[in-house]
Amino acid sequence: MVQAATVQSVTGPISIQRLGRTLMHEHIFIAFPGAWFDPFVKFDRPALIEEAVTRLVKLRAEYGVCTLVDPCPIELGRDVMIMKEVSERAEVQIICTTGFYYQERGLPIYWRARTVDEIAELYIREINHGIGDTGVRAGAIKVSTGAPSVTEQEEKFLAAACIAQRVTGVPIITHTTQGCGGPEQQQLFAAGGVDAHRCLIGHCCSSPDHTYHRRIVGGGSYIGFDQVGYNNFQRDVVRADNVAKLVRSGFRAQIMMSMDCACSTLGRPTTHQLTCDEAAKAEDMKSQEFWPPHTYLFTDFIPMLHARGVSQADVQFILEDNPRRFFAGDLLPQASAG
Repeated sequence: MVQAATVQSVTGPISIQRLGRTLMHEHIFIAFPGAWFDPFVKFDRPALIEEAVTRLVKLRAEYGVCTLVDPCPIELGRDVMIMKEVSERAEVQIICTTGFYYQERGLPIYWRARTVDEIAELYIREINHGIGDTGVRAGAIKVSTGAPSVTEQEEKFLAAACIAQRVTGVPIITHTTQGCGGPEQQQLFAAGGVDAHRCLIGHCCSSPDHTYHRRIVGGGSYIGFDQVGYNNFQRDVVRADNVAKLVRSGFRAQIMMSMDCACSTLGRPTTHQLTCDEAAKAEDMKSQEFWPPHTYLFTDFIPMLHARGVSQADVQFILEDNPRRFFAGDLLPQASAG
């Protein structure tokens, strides 16, 4: 196993040892396919950047966050030059990814028509050479699957990610939908020759089922409790209960925590799981610039963990040691299998 000494950020390579406190799944900007064509929405790039800088400066100054991973899929408005400017101004390291979203809400028709090898070539180029002509290189690979199971198209893109991972050595960060599909992703990664500890299975906290979580960590991957604050999908008290159970069972070395929170989005809400009232409330919050703050993890969720016996040392281990080990490619410590 070759251990990585550096990871690519949007401003260039950084030492793994400099990652510090890391949020593993956040977003600077999201634009779902088609939003650019809505005549009733406005893209205000300077305002977007100012909002993101303000949020990240607060995270750095008040909560010690050094690094943010933005696994924005290619077709969801990924703009690495915005990420780069925000990173430089906020003095927070940002790591971006290559890879697409899941079939129901992404996977552009052009790339659906490509072969596995052609998709892998794109991923490898964005990792080794850069994204377009920006010079910014991806530091990880994004894989997304829908519910209730992985589609044939999604399986093709996942296979391409496996090729790119084996060639480049960068890790994989996934999206799962509605709290299912994690074990299936793990099986496909294994079939594609990717070691389990090089994969972070995302959004597992949407499932309330501790048995499901144990299947993920038992399979040797990292598990994402990375939608903290998404109480429409799952209540945070349930998320906190399940994090505490995993810590008590000896799996703290496999937990990643984050919020999947966007500093800004383009257009109107698209989440089909929102009721009409919830969608109207979300639109009103957006118009008043009242999106939940990125600090929520620290102000609200971590105190819930403390109340359940998760120590500050555990939290520090999850937010600092785990991301560093993940990007370095180190094996999981033996204690995590307790």
